[in-house]
Amino acid sequence: MFRIGEFSKLTQVTIRMLRYYDEAGLLKPARIDPQTGYRLYSIEQIPILNKIIYLRDSGFQVSEIAKVLESCDCTAMIEELDRKYSEIEQSILLEKEKLKKIQLAKKELLTGKSEIHYHVTVKSIPAYQVLSLRRIIPDYYAEGELWSELSAFALEQRVPVTEETFSIYYDEGYKEQNVDVELCALVKTPGNSCGEFAYRITEPVPSMASTMVYGPFSNIAGAYLSFARWLQKNSEYRMGNPTRQIVHRGPWNETSPQNYLTEIQIPLEKN
Repeated sequence: MFRIGEFSKLTQVTIRMLRYYDEAGLLKPARIDPQTGYRLYSIEQIPILNKIIYLRDSGFQVSEIAKVLESCDCTAMIEELDRKYSEIEQSILLEKEKLKKIQLAKKELLTGKSEIHYHVTVKSIPAYQVLSLRRIIPDYYAEGELWSELSAFALEQRVPVTEETFSIYYDEGYKEQNVDVELCALVKTPGNSCGEFAYRITEPVPSMASTMVYGPFSNIAGAYLSFARWLQKNSEYRMGNPTRQIVHRGPWNETSPQNYLTEIQIPLEKN
């Protein structure tokens, strides 16, 4: 058995951190000396401590480390590591996106002009026969999982779905959470509705303002700003609801977000 100071030197982990791991329940001493109250550690605890350290250095929180340590299953541990890898990878992508926005903002401040230009057109949208799935989702990023569900249902039911798809957003304003969205995939022949999966005919829209957004989804915010300017110039119209979005090129068929192509549609009403 080693006293905490000895164990600290042997493992190159500070006494403070060993006490913290004890309090957090990650690595309790093998034994407490009943007479002196000293924490005593065993050599068998060194691999456990090493595991805690590399999980911590990999970005795991205390609760996540505890969960991994509880599992003796190597496969479960690998799954947790893969999950954390994906989480960090996504975080890096978001940080890169922030850096791009900073560069763009600096350029706009220096030149007084925006690099991205959006052309708004008005067109008539007919009614469509669709297979739809409508649900309240946690946020806009969760829409991809919903599309997977819709695709799986269509495949299971052997429903011939065309490549033409779009999303309808029913919330009156922008929401960071609990987004009301309906996914629509055009079908030639309707089938039998099942639970949340429904066959229906969408409403035609006589006047729909539309613009194409090139590049990553973060550019969509700029498109809505262009809509605002367009509506200010064309005061005979006011913005209607619900809005639509069509991703012509996205993560499933483009490796680079710079090549994404998204169409934003806003219904118009006469003032």
